[in-house]
Amino acid sequence: MVSIVGASGAGKSTLLYVVSSLEKADKGKILFENQDLCSLHQTNLAHFRNTRMGFVFQFHHLLPEFTALENICIPAWIGKRPTKEVHQKALSLLDFMGLADKKDKKPNSLSGGEQQRVAVARALINNPSLVFADEPTGNLDSTNANALHELFIKLRNELQQSFLIVTHNESLAQMSNRTLQMKDGKMI
Repeated sequence: MVSIVGASGAGKSTLLYVVSSLEKADKGKILFENQDLCSLHQTNLAHFRNTRMGFVFQFHHLLPEFTALENICIPAWIGKRPTKEVHQKALSLLDFMGLADKKDKKPNSLSGGEQQRVAVARALINNPSLVFADEPTGNLDSTNANALHELFIKLRNELQQSFLIVTHNESLAQMSNRTLQMKDGKMI
């Protein structure tokens, strides 16, 4: 678990978006598992992101017309994985997140913390090599932010999940294995 910290406008989120290929780099290469992401055609890049990367954002971006279970399944369905396998994995993730009883609930009937845990489960459905998280606790109260921090630690320790997290939250940064600080677009 690596956290990137720094003042607003330091370039943390831009770095995360470029490294994860959500935004194009102006120059250079981005190597991820020995693959130059800058050289991939858009279709291949989208497939690579879907199968190798997970994403958690400040706002959960759950689709309101789908249940928690369906929201989690979407990336796997995009990847054309078998429905039965996907449902089993999603149910397992919901259980791991403490949300097994919320599987049929739509996002508007979930608390902010529950919505963010569903978003984390969605990021994990395709067994990513790395989860990119951009201010994942920025929209949560302190209780839910602490619960999400503990969840990330549990995912790291029990599932050996890797994270790259942009955060202003000092306690989350302190729980990381490594913290990088940015200032004016540069690592310091």
